[in-house]
Amino acid sequence: MTEDEQLQSDIVKYTGSDVQVCDNMEAFKKELADYIHGLISSDFNKLVFMLYRLDINEKKLKELLALQPGTDAGVLIGDMIIERQLQKIQLRKKYRQDDSNISEDEKW
Repeated sequence: MTEDEQLQSDIVKYTGSDVQVCDNMEAFKKELADYIHGLISSDFNKLVFMLYRLDINEKKLKELLALQPGTDAGVLIGDMIIERQLQKIQLRKKYRQDDSNISEDEKW
């Protein structure tokens, strides 16, 4: 699985959305922004809960929205979600241990 596919898959899983994994990131970003627009207008509490679950920094989000008032909020929030999930993927790779040298008795 490519990094883009892993990223998209993680976002779909953690958002609980019906956004589809796409062949390219631009199409995925558009679908994600559309989904976020729907939450903004119809279920804001779900959006807030989703952002909390995804560990999106509330202060950074508010600053970003305030600094770019004419920019589409769905796109900005989607970009923050993608950025945060990329950070998580990179951290998992960095701290993943190679357990091939550990005896079976010592593995959990």
